[in-house]
Amino acid sequence: MSDERSEVAEKVVTGIPKAVFVDDVDEYMKRADINESAEVALRNLEESHSKYKFMEYNLTTKKARLKTQVPDIKTSLNIVRHLQSKKDSPEDLKMHFQLSDNLYAKAKVPPTEKVCLWLGANVMLEYQLDDAEKLLQKNQEAAIASLEQVDADLGFLRDQLTTIEVNMARVYNWDVKRRQAAKGTSPAISS
Repeated sequence: MSDERSEVAEKVVTGIPKAVFVDDVDEYMKRADINESAEVALRNLEESHSKYKFMEYNLTTKKARLKTQVPDIKTSLNIVRHLQSKKDSPEDLKMHFQLSDNLYAKAKVPPTEKVCLWLGANVMLEYQLDDAEKLLQKNQEAAIASLEQVDADLGFLRDQLTTIEVNMARVYNWDVKRRQAAKGTSPAISS
């Protein structure tokens, strides 16, 4: 039970509201804000569905960005570690730099104690190799944790979408049965 509470509390922090399953459609339809109008109930459920779909799009976009960011950080971290291992070496490092998709350049780089890191938003800073390694390690851990959180949020969000879709089907079926009962015909759809 405590795991369930912590999971619900965690989801409140991420900003994804929990969808409530409509177990008793008759009771749900008697609520004051719906007034037994299936169109209003379906419109409310469709609005919630649209919000969840928007959140899903944003999380999917964030996941794609993180999936490209993590390997880039790992590559930068490996380069910094390689520079650290060669900083006391008397000979220059031979490097290949990618200038464009199909164009590479060769360069000789003297051993160094410093490296410049591209931080984004047109910002590049010079760091000591040890500081650069610490920063990249911290960024890599944060990106991996963020990717795991996005995966968990997407799983939770898919469950909420399923709940809303089931609710929509149940309300629609309730309305069909109600209309058929009003016409005096037997209902063909069961909920």
